[in-house]
Amino acid sequence: MALTLYVDTARWRAHHKHVLEQFPGIVPVCKGNGYGFGHERLAEEATRFGSDVLAVGTTYEAARIKDWFSGDLLVLTPFRRGEEPVPLPDRVIRSVSSLDGVHGLVGARVVIEVMSSMKRHGVSEQELSQLHAAIEDVRLEGFAIHLPLDRTDGSDAVEEVIGWMDRLRAARLPLHTMFVSHLKANELARLQQQFPQTRFRARIGTHLWLGDHEATEYRGAVLDVTQVTKGDRFGYRQQKVASDGWLVVVAGGTSHGVGLEAPKALHGMVPRAKGVARAGLATVNRNLSPFVWGGKQRWFAEPPHMQVSILFVPSDAPEPKVGEELVAHLRHTTTQFDRIVDR
Repeated sequence: MALTLYVDTARWRAHHKHVLEQFPGIVPVCKGNGYGFGHERLAEEATRFGSDVLAVGTTYEAARIKDWFSGDLLVLTPFRRGEEPVPLPDRVIRSVSSLDGVHGLVGARVVIEVMSSMKRHGVSEQELSQLHAAIEDVRLEGFAIHLPLDRTDGSDAVEEVIGWMDRLRAARLPLHTMFVSHLKANELARLQQQFPQTRFRARIGTHLWLGDHEATEYRGAVLDVTQVTKGDRFGYRQQKVASDGWLVVVAGGTSHGVGLEAPKALHGMVPRAKGVARAGLATVNRNLSPFVWGGKQRWFAEPPHMQVSILFVPSDAPEPKVGEELVAHLRHTTTQFDRIVDR
């Protein structure tokens, strides 16, 4: 009995093919928990569709994935002096986001990140004049720019990249390759047309692996079902059941990521109102679970346990049976499955 990730493999791979066609020279990203699929699976898929480079989040991820992917590995977290050394093969490319970082990687293969409107990290315009001499000591694989997802000021992503291309060219820096993130296919095509001598490579993770929501589905197996009547006490805290129904024990708990949720950026009054309502319900121990039964998301009977969750299903719903599976609406990037099933 398990929390299972079901994958419609043909549909999933058809989506990969569509994205690859839209973004020639794509650099697939495999970081964190492997977008819910795991590092090994995504490394295999990247090999299958012929990628020459795979982007990972950290040096520790690169050390693990190197045995599953034989091409180049691009580490997205920028190098910092004093970081713990991790033994890595020469096919690993390091990102750097400062002049000091370039000086600290003499002889290494590097991609230099420039400071975008994200303002997260990157080489500044003022450092470009000194960068020209510094890159003589490294093997420069290209420059990179990481762009924001939303542009509430109405600015243009392509224009931001063009601005940096002009600055780099004015500083007499090589522009053979530019790695970009969060550009649409038509935006990438505009850039490629304007700068035909530069190879633009889109680093893509979420859209590539998770862009077709219908290709994957999490399901938790029902492990136990106990009928209860209003007033019965249950669980670790011996709370009272509010009405007649069933307590349903389903595979999937905190160790799987069930009950964990990343903070959301809320825009508009309706999402904010819903957020306030959810917070209010939580204060009286009413928390909606990700599990669906009888066409509705069901409430947690109590906070999820380490490997299972206990749900309350009211008597007006169909009675769940042991061995049946409940669809679970889970965030891929925070979920660990017990097993993956291709179908």
